[in-house]
Amino acid sequence: MPVLYSLIESPNHPDLSRLYQHLGLEHLSFNSTRKAMGELKKHPPDFVVAEFFYGYGNNYAGVNVSNLDVFLHSLRKYAPQAKVIVLVSKTDLPHVDKLKALFDIHAVLPYPLTAEAIATALLGERED
Repeated sequence: MPVLYSLIESPNHPDLSRLYQHLGLEHLSFNSTRKAMGELKKHPPDFVVAEFFYGYGNNYAGVNVSNLDVFLHSLRKYAPQAKVIVLVSKTDLPHVDKLKALFDIHAVLPYPLTAEAIATALLGERED
């Protein structure tokens, strides 16, 4: 059964557990990237659905683009095949290209989003 990680760091992230179950995915939910990184070695994901927050100023130690950088570096090592779907607010959307320049991102979905958009991203080809 394919494994999907949800990285839920805000109330904007929709509860899509029913959709994931319908698609036959094992769903693991984390409220921080640190907790998800702890699981990477034991149970690597096939998919990751995560919220993107741009690192304005020094929010992420000044060297990272966003909240996802450290996790995505670890993902490269432990689950390089994982498809990453990024959820993003309209405010942070202009900055996603900086993340895409550093990491292989399967799809970017701006809020508000629908279960159909997530399903299409999970089942579809990579967007460029």
